[in-house]
Amino acid sequence: MYEIRFHGRGGQGAVTASKILALAAFDEGSYAVSFPFFGTERRGAPVTAFTRIDNGPILIKTQIYTPDVVVILDPYVLSKGGVTDGVKNNGIFIINSKKGPSEFDLPRRTFTVDATSIAVSLGLGNIANPIINTAMLGAFAKATKIVSLESVIDATIQSSPRKQDINAEAVKNAYNSLRMGG
Repeated sequence: MYEIRFHGRGGQGAVTASKILALAAFDEGSYAVSFPFFGTERRGAPVTAFTRIDNGPILIKTQIYTPDVVVILDPYVLSKGGVTDGVKNNGIFIINSKKGPSEFDLPRRTFTVDATSIAVSLGLGNIANPIINTAMLGAFAKATKIVSLESVIDATIQSSPRKQDINAEAVKNAYNSLRMGG
C-alpha cells in the first residue's frame, strides 16, 4: 500500500489534489481512498489531506502517520511541525519551491518543482493565491511512478470544473520541470 500525505494551506488545492490522485489510481485499476483533515477551516490555514493506493481493498480509515510520500504545497508549512514526522525510510518529499532539493535539510529524498510559477504563468489563480494542486500532481507522477502522467492528466481533466486544458498543461509542465534530489 502507498500512503501519501499532502500538506498545504487552505485555498491551494491540497484536498482536491488528494482526490484527483485517488481518481488517477482508480482509473489505472487500483483501489484508492482520499480524505482531508482540517484545523480551522479558512483560507490560508494549514490543511492536510491523505491518499491511500493499493491493489486490494483498503480498510484503514485513519490519518496517515507513516507516509511513503509527503507532498508539500507550501514550504511555509515545514515550520509548523509534524510535516516531516513518520516518513518511511525509503520515503520522499515533493516540495513546491524555487529552491533546489539540496537546499532543504530533510531526512529523506527530496524533489522540488516551482509549481507556483507554473500556475501563475498559466492563469491558475494569481500571484497572491496560485492554484498549484494540478502542477504538484505532475511532479508526484514523475517522482514516484505510482501513477502515470497520462492517468493524472485524465483525472485532472475529469475533476476540473473549468480550465481543463490549462490544468492538464500545468501537470505536464511540472512533470517536465521536476528537480530530483539524492
